[in-house]
Formats: sequence, structure tokens, C-alpha cells
Amino acid sequence: MELNTIKPAAGAKHAPKRVGRGIGSGLGKTAGRGHKGQLSRSGGGGNVGFEGGQMPLQRRLPKRGFISLVRGRNVEVRLSELEKMPVEEIDLLSLKQAGVIPADALSAKVILSGKITRKVVLKGVGATKGAKAAIEAAGGSVAE
Repeated sequence: MELNTIKPAAGAKHAPKRVGRGIGSGLGKTAGRGHKGQLSRSGGGGNVGFEGGQMPLQRRLPKRGFISLVRGRNVEVRLSELEKMPVEEIDLLSLKQAGVIPADALSAKVILSGKITRKVVLKGVGATKGAKAAIEAAGGSVAE
């Protein structure tokens, strides 16, 4: 078998219907669109979801769910990132200045990921149980 001899199976390909090409084709004159009306015109057909004036389905069904506006602004900080911080006393502002968290962050929480060997004091920053234990084991403290 050669790539230049490959052909689709017999009957797998159909030529598209040619509409509006004369009376003998069976789809001449109105081209299968019928007479008059919105659907016979080019560009006719209305809007998606429009039900002829009846209240559309997407407006009849109740709204569900909730999208939090602050979800992306609560940030997680790793222990390994605290290890690299130049200061001992760490708060939200010092994390922002060091570039560990984005400038528009509203809150931060330290998670147990990586190791910490030096003493750090957390103020106004949350910490998980494991992270708190690791910070206190290294001689630091967590004040919320």
C-alpha cells in the first residue's frame, strides 16, 4: 500500500446537495425552502433560544450556584517560600513586598509544603495545623 493510492471506501463520500440549480434538479426555484416566511429568507431564522415570544427555557429555570468574587484573592504560601524570606517577622505586607503573593491578595495561609529550619513569626497570616506545628518546631510562632 502506498500513501498516494489510499482512497476512501466506496460510498463513504457524498457530494453535497446543489440547491437552486434549475427545475430538473428537484431543488430549483425555492431551493427546498418553501414559499415566503422568515425561514425562506437569507439570514432568517431568529436568535438562539428565542421561542416566538414565549418565555425562553433559560429564563424559566431558576438560577443556581454562587461565584465568589474573592476566591482567587485568598492565597496559599509554602513553608519553603517562608524559608527564603529575608525577614523574621512575616505579615501580609512583607509577603507582598517579597513577591511571594500577588499585590491584590486579600489573605494568605501557610501550608505544609517544603521544610523550614529557621525561626519565623507569623502575624495576620493563617496556617494549617501541620504548618503551625512545623513553624513552632523550628522555634517560631503563629499569631493570628
